[in-house]
Amino acid sequence: MDMGWWWLEASGHGRTWWLGDLKTQASEEGIIIIIIVVVIVVGQGKILQSSTYMTVFDSIDRKICSSSSSRISEESRIKASGAFQTRFATNMEIMNMETSSNDIVNEVDMLNASYDAFEGVILNIENNMDEHVFTTLLRTSISQWRKQGKKGVWLKLSLELVNLVKPAVKEGFWYHHAEPTYVMLVYWIPETSHTLPPNASHRVGVASFVVNNKGEVLVVQEKSGSFKGTGVWKLPTGTVEEGEDISLAAIREVKEETGIETEFMEVLAFRQSHKSFFSKSDLMFVCMLKPTSLDIQKQDSEIEAAEWMPVEEYANQPFIKKHKSFDCIAKICIAKKDDKYVGFSPLLTTTATSAKKSYLYSTYQDQ
Repeated sequence: MDMGWWWLEASGHGRTWWLGDLKTQASEEGIIIIIIVVVIVVGQGKILQSSTYMTVFDSIDRKICSSSSSRISEESRIKASGAFQTRFATNMEIMNMETSSNDIVNEVDMLNASYDAFEGVILNIENNMDEHVFTTLLRTSISQWRKQGKKGVWLKLSLELVNLVKPAVKEGFWYHHAEPTYVMLVYWIPETSHTLPPNASHRVGVASFVVNNKGEVLVVQEKSGSFKGTGVWKLPTGTVEEGEDISLAAIREVKEETGIETEFMEVLAFRQSHKSFFSKSDLMFVCMLKPTSLDIQKQDSEIEAAEWMPVEEYANQPFIKKHKSFDCIAKICIAKKDDKYVGFSPLLTTTATSAKKSYLYSTYQDQ
C-alpha cells in the first residue's frame, strides 16, 4: 500500500485556503485511487490565483506517477490524472463565482446611508439583495460608523424588503415601529444605554361640542364599542388622521357621523388618559363647532341614533354624572354656552425647525 498526503496553506487578506488530501490505495484485487479535494474558507479576502492551484495539482499528478509500482498500471495513472483535471476545473468555476460575489461587496463596501443632526445613520435601501451580502455589508458599515462616532442607526424596510428583517435582527437591530407599507428597525452603536426617541406614545382624538341657536347639543348613540347598547348619548368623537389638523378632524368626524356641516370655533379642553389603545396614551381634544346645517343624516354603519338634545339633558345623564371626566366636560360645555368660559382659539404659526404650518391653541388673541 502506498499513501501520500499533500496540503497547501496560503494566507492573503485574512483568508486561508486548505487543499487536502490525496490518498492512493492498492489492493490485490485491483487498484483504487481515491482523490479528495477539500477547500475550507476562513475570513475574508481575495482568492488565490489559478496558477497556484495549477502548481499544486501538477505536483500531485507527478506524485501519482512517481509513486507507481508494478501493481499500478498506466491506465490507472491516466484515470487519476483525468480525475484531477476534472476536479480542478470544477473548483475553479466555484472560485470564480465567489470572486465575483466578493468583488461586488468590495466595490460597494458600505450600505448607502444619510446622516441626521444627532450623529444618527439613516439607511437607504431601495433594492432587494441577497441576505448574506446584506449581512456582510451591514457588519462592514457598522464597523465604519463606529469609527466615525455615529450612534443610532435607522433601518426602514418596505414590504418588498421583508426578507432583510431577520438578518438585521440577528445583527442586533430591534423593532421601533411599523406602518402599513414599512417596518422601522433601529440599532445603537455605542456601548452605552441608547437615547433613541421612542415610538409615538399617544393617540390623538377629538370630541365635538356642536350647539345650535336653541341651545341644543348634537349627540349620538354608537352601534359598537364600549357604549354599544348602553343607551348613553355622547358627543361625536373620532381620531385625528396623520397630517390632519385637530380642527379639521373635528369637522370631518361630525360630518361623517351625523351629516351636519360645521365651522370650527375653539378648543374647550383636552383630556389625557393612559393604556387606552395598544398600551398607548390618549389625548382627547374637546372642540366647539358652529353648525351651518341642521338636518341630521346619521352614519348607518357606526351610529345607532343621532339627535339635537338640550345641553342640560345631556349633562344630567346618570353615566355622565357618574364619571368625573365626562361630568367635567359637560360642565365646561354648559359654561361655554352661557358665555362663562373662554376656550383656546387656533393661531396659525410655523414650527421652529422646519418652518412647516402648525396651530397654537391659546386664549391669547393677537391685537
